[in-house]
Amino acid sequence: MNNRKFGNAGEDLACRYLEKQGYEILERNKHFGRSCEIDIIAKRKNTVVFAEVKTRKTNAFGAPLEAITKTKFANMVQGARLYAAENNIKDFRIDVIGITLKPELKIEHLENVGF
Repeated sequence: MNNRKFGNAGEDLACRYLEKQGYEILERNKHFGRSCEIDIIAKRKNTVVFAEVKTRKTNAFGAPLEAITKTKFANMVQGARLYAAENNIKDFRIDVIGITLKPELKIEHLENVGF
């Protein structure tokens, strides 16, 4: 499985997880220019959530959430602000979701990581 397919599989797992938690998935893989892609845009109650998903087979080379760089996060913030402005959204936040597949499936969801 190539990296893109692997990433998409992780995003599929994250979407199913979010839907079970009462989120509505609005968009996936939303691009803002060349430097910013937001993996999942979802809504729960009146809050729009911009989520970055990182998936790893194991934690042998570090936990998934450790792979979110300052630059990636800054680009996400910029994309979230652009999307919110374009769509007149007042209440939004940024979440990160880490998925580890082995030795057992683990989904770690950090809400409102701030900016």
